[in-house]
Amino acid sequence: MAPVNGVEAAGQAPPTGPGRPASPGRRWRWLLAATVAWAVLLAALTWTSVRNDPPTVREQRTLTEAGSVVDRAIGALVAAAGDTAVLTPPEVDRGCRVTPFADGAELSRGMDVFVAAGGEATLLERVADRLPADWRAGVRVTSDGPRLRGDAGEFVTVSGGVAGDGRVRLTVDTGCRPVGGGYDVPAADAAGAEADALGEALRALGAPAGQATERVVTAPCPGGGTARSVRSVGVPAPASPTAALAPVTRLPVLDDPQAYAYRRGPVTVVADLSGDHVVVSVNTGCPA
Repeated sequence: MAPVNGVEAAGQAPPTGPGRPASPGRRWRWLLAATVAWAVLLAALTWTSVRNDPPTVREQRTLTEAGSVVDRAIGALVAAAGDTAVLTPPEVDRGCRVTPFADGAELSRGMDVFVAAGGEATLLERVADRLPADWRAGVRVTSDGPRLRGDAGEFVTVSGGVAGDGRVRLTVDTGCRPVGGGYDVPAADAAGAEADALGEALRALGAPAGQATERVVTAPCPGGGTARSVRSVGVPAPASPTAALAPVTRLPVLDDPQAYAYRRGPVTVVADLSGDHVVVSVNTGCPA
């Protein structure tokens, strides 16, 4: 029956079919269900990624997580650099920001390696050749001289360059990242053979009894064992430090105006002669 004046006749069902729009309530229910399903899927994917995917940016790894990578890398550098590598204490710089709203910190570890003046570039090349292949370490010539660069993994950078005549500085650096639980400095036992050799060298140089030393610095060696360095505070240089050390030296491994080094049993003694004061370091290295 046709409608009369636009009004359906009594008992007639309203028209249905594709031309009739869905009710607003039904559309909102479908939209809500789709939104909830998408949120659940996104949360599941995020949880899976956090648990299983490797980090893709430095900011996803804390200083705590990167600390062991840095320690292993510095040990690999000791093994590559040789007997005259002197470890320096780790440094944590908390003055950086990961984001405008989050504080961060940067961990760096390093060493000074002493060579005959003029042999710095050769040493850098040798170190690069001895490092793990997946670090992709290499040396290139820059306006500041030869520079070593490598990637130890987990966004930890390895670098090296000439720090002075006969001195190469190698560094492992995390860059700025979240602090996490902080960095735990590797534990070190009291110096043994290193302390004996250090005391002997200081006495030969005329240092007063009980000359203070800096703390023992350690690093894990790639093949097991531990590299160790013990360094004295500076002592006034005698007229000829090499002559003063001659009585305790059997065979020098380095005799240069800037540094003097010799083996003493299982350790290597390195005397830094570059300043007005002599700084003596005694090192136990890693097998190459």
